[in-house]
Amino acid sequence: MDELDSQILEHLQRDARITNRELARTLGIAASTCLERTRALRQRGVITGFHAAVDLRALNRPVQALLSIQVRPLSRDVIEGFKAYVSDLPEVLSVFVIAGSDDFLVHVAVPDVDHLHAFLMDRFSPRREVVNFRSNVIYQHVSSTQVVSSLHDPTK
Repeated sequence: MDELDSQILEHLQRDARITNRELARTLGIAASTCLERTRALRQRGVITGFHAAVDLRALNRPVQALLSIQVRPLSRDVIEGFKAYVSDLPEVLSVFVIAGSDDFLVHVAVPDVDHLHAFLMDRFSPRREVVNFRSNVIYQHVSSTQVVSSLHDPTK
């Protein structure tokens, strides 16, 4: 990652809909150079995709919650199987496999608290590997608009 790659990433994180021509003009480089650099960032896996942010309320999913889930026995098969199961549920926005007293943190969005309760009872209670779960309703969710950049090792 050089300075030009970092600048491309910064601009694309702020506005992924910017045209290659406009990005090149902003950076003061040829459009072909900009396109080549952007493609290289995608091929190297630095850029993993382009996404549209959506308003969950507009999709009838105004209630969000973070679910803390414990599974047993702790094995790779159980973790991978549960991760695959929960990732496919339409209410689920994100799945985190974590360390500590819980094994998963799952971010969900649903129409109302009744749906959240039914989701927990229908999707987690019957699962043999789930030994405990808790829900924390999210009152407000603020997404960071901060541009993510590479962190340099201070020891180097």
